[in-house]
Amino acid sequence: QVQVVESGGGLVPPGGSLRLSCTASGFTFSDYAMQWYRQAPGKERELVAAISGDGEATRYGDSVKDRFTISRDNAKNRVYLQMNSLKPEDTAVYTCSAVRAMYRYWGQGTQVTVSS
Repeated sequence: QVQVVESGGGLVPPGGSLRLSCTASGFTFSDYAMQWYRQAPGKERELVAAISGDGEATRYGDSVKDRFTISRDNAKNRVYLQMNSLKPEDTAVYTCSAVRAMYRYWGQGTQVTVSS
């Protein structure tokens, strides 16, 4: 049974940091690229960051470059999103996704709220 579970969301003040985690099971984790998406109320879902199966390649959305870092630990079947210098506009539901060819699995999402 495939499971993708995010954790680490919460309320953080502007300028603060937060680290999201995503734990996967039920498939060969290292075969899948992992992605973090976010969706704010009234806005379309956007790709925040992505990492290749071996962790060697990463890419980021323009709005988070130089502030967010994606990483993975294939031994633990986990992917992380380190978020620094958070802004109110980073407020959204953050969702983890595993993708390989025609296969894609989604987590349930975790809420991140940036507010004083």
